[in-house]
Amino acid sequence: MAPGFGRAITSLPVRLLCGAFGLFLLGVAIYSGFKGTEAPDRNVTLTLLFVTAWLGFPLLGVLVGNLFPAFNPWNAVAAPAGWAWRRVAGKAPAHLAYPERLGRWPAVIGLFLFVWMELIYGEGSGVAVGVSPEAVAQAAVFYSIYTLVMTGLFGREAWFRNGEIFSVYFGMFGSLGKFEVRGRELGIRRFLSGATTWPAGIAGSVALVITSIGTTTFDGASEGVFKDGIQWLIDRFADIGFNPTAATRTSMTVFMLLSVTIVALVYLGGVRGMSTVPGAPDRPTLWRSFGHVLIPIAFAYLLAHYFSLFFFQEQAQFTYLLSDPLGTGTTDLFGTASYGVNYNAISNQVIWYVQVAALVCGHVAGLVLAHDKAITIWKDYRTAARSQYWMLAVMVAFTCFGLFLLSVSNS
Repeated sequence: MAPGFGRAITSLPVRLLCGAFGLFLLGVAIYSGFKGTEAPDRNVTLTLLFVTAWLGFPLLGVLVGNLFPAFNPWNAVAAPAGWAWRRVAGKAPAHLAYPERLGRWPAVIGLFLFVWMELIYGEGSGVAVGVSPEAVAQAAVFYSIYTLVMTGLFGREAWFRNGEIFSVYFGMFGSLGKFEVRGRELGIRRFLSGATTWPAGIAGSVALVITSIGTTTFDGASEGVFKDGIQWLIDRFADIGFNPTAATRTSMTVFMLLSVTIVALVYLGGVRGMSTVPGAPDRPTLWRSFGHVLIPIAFAYLLAHYFSLFFFQEQAQFTYLLSDPLGTGTTDLFGTASYGVNYNAISNQVIWYVQVAALVCGHVAGLVLAHDKAITIWKDYRTAARSQYWMLAVMVAFTCFGLFLLSVSNS
């Protein structure tokens, strides 16, 4: 890559422009949530945050690299605030030392809560389709305040690296991509290679990947495998006096926790198996050492489950939602407010092929990463290969479960 091009891409004017654009889009989402229609499918808020951003940045991360830092709206506020402080005070603001043991656990909890709000909060509350735009706007304001406070306490670098949900989550998927920023330069690396250094020994990193897989699994299973169990538990909570909303939310929360637990146990089974191979380190070390191999699995589950949603909702995003973001029917900024989603633009067969291909490729990538890591632990090639029989079993289990969820949801 030409050095001049790399420096131009990471230059201050480009970073300022991208940051301002990210802040503008967050502002649009919040404003639309408060002032727009309460119909979730006509208000830009839900599609912009839960589809375009939530699914778009992981996809771009794998195809290119982690682009979120450039568009991070909270960094767009914190960076100039820090600069202004240094200009006035003559020194950098003092920050608390980030607790090493805390690691990425704030991002793990935040990821769970974010998905909980998307999938569970609106259930049983009378909202026709998921959570209401106003509730999402309120949550966005609260989270923005929380993020800026944490950034002020611990500094931008520490908080965005460890605690801020979206920086950590999108960075996880971005570690799979070929491009990375090195200081003020744009560099190229081998595909998947960034995943090996992403955990960096930071506490909670493996838990974040597991939570990503588990919450996506729950979304697919809640209308299939878990459906009867969720309803049974709702009835039991109702029997002991829970109102319908509380019963539904509590039951679904239990099953989402169960999904995360199942994923953790499958991975733990692979770790325990590897620990029986001669020369293996202790189990906590194996748990941390192989956590990055699950990142392609997390992306495979995400793409397989949400591909059709992303494909169709992006049509809405760039047609009627773009022209009429409030969904009130009073504006048509780009002349596309009367457009609709073309559900015939892609066939169910093609969607199925994409889903299966995503699962297969993701699990193959996971095996490649696991094999490369095994070679660094067990110097003998045969012993390293033997250790990977267990990870192969883990990958096969995830593949079969993913295909099973797809078959149930498509039946």
